[in-house]
Amino acid sequence: MGFGLRWPFRTKQKVASDQQLSREARVALLIHGCFQFGASMSGLFLNLYLWRLTENLVINGIFNVIVYGMTPIAFAIGGWVAKKKDRMVTYRLGIALITVFFLAVIFAQEKVVTYYPLFAVFNGLALGFYWTGYIILMYDVTESRNRSRFLGINMIVFNTAGLAGPALSGFIISMFEGLRGYLLTFTAASILFGLASFLSLKIKRVQSHHRTYYLKYFGLMMKRSRLWVMGLCSFLLLGLFQGMMLFLPNILMFKTVGREDQVGYLSVFFALLTILTGYFISRRKPNVNIRRDLFIASLIIVMGSTILLIDITLWTVIAYMSVYSLMSPLILNTLTSYYYRIMDGLPLKGMFRIESVVIREFFLNVGRVLSISLQLIFASNLDSPALPVVLLFTAFMQLGIVLLVRNRI
Repeated sequence: MGFGLRWPFRTKQKVASDQQLSREARVALLIHGCFQFGASMSGLFLNLYLWRLTENLVINGIFNVIVYGMTPIAFAIGGWVAKKKDRMVTYRLGIALITVFFLAVIFAQEKVVTYYPLFAVFNGLALGFYWTGYIILMYDVTESRNRSRFLGINMIVFNTAGLAGPALSGFIISMFEGLRGYLLTFTAASILFGLASFLSLKIKRVQSHHRTYYLKYFGLMMKRSRLWVMGLCSFLLLGLFQGMMLFLPNILMFKTVGREDQVGYLSVFFALLTILTGYFISRRKPNVNIRRDLFIASLIIVMGSTILLIDITLWTVIAYMSVYSLMSPLILNTLTSYYYRIMDGLPLKGMFRIESVVIREFFLNVGRVLSISLQLIFASNLDSPALPVVLLFTAFMQLGIVLLVRNRI
């Protein structure tokens, strides 16, 4: 089969035939693994790079607001390209744009701060194109019977690739004075993105006669399916907590340890915890009690968030991030698998799958932008006593997801 695609998925326990993954599913995981290795090297330290240049949490917050504000626009454009051409065109374009983005960071160096709104727009567009292609691809290469297993393995691949990346980046950065190590890290990541782009050629394009883009009918579709609307609202609540967690933890860890390599090593530890959750998800039977899983995981995260009310120190941050790393993947995978099941039952069936992904991302990123905006308004610096309160509030809002999902569709 080539590319060593078998070994990460072989286990002593025999997997039922209806849950086995296709060749294209395994290739997709391999591509995403290469991409994530590069992303874990570069993306992990991108916000930290801005922090080192400015030591201003507001600039980091505005940068991420722009990124997640642009992402839905990129999803809408990427969805149109996927519908008119193919999802692999969108996917490869996303990888190419992310590569160009980090090359631009390398050439701009300290001037990134001067033009950070433009870099944020570019980053948002690149990420939007990549994730549009990959999310559609995940749906296409799986079925309802093996989708939960694929998502569990995807989480393992995602975080296994993220194990070495942060540690390697932290080591490289610590070897050089100033910001040179950051630039070398971004260069290595760009090479890995190029490898991911090459591997994507192994997945064939799908010829479809259904090229009409139905995005303009989303309002009518929302009237037809109340269950779908509730699913979209659940992703808004997920984004409300996820927004801050996509950039704040690395800055908190750097504040408590003061060294980039230590941030990288801690990220490896947290990735290991996430892998444990991913393995658990991949080995269990298809989920039958969605509301229970979401409630337990969300409640544990809320309890973990209260630790930061004591004080923001190395040990409270480690304890909080450990809880988050264990429970957050369960929420995300359960909700994603649930949403794919809703997509299967929508009118127009598979012809509305791309539009469903685009609209879902709009709701998710609205939540992210609201979350970061709350942080900018009430806790604009790391020493603000309101910061752990805002984190606790957004974590508590995740419990609302339980009211929006159903065990049976």
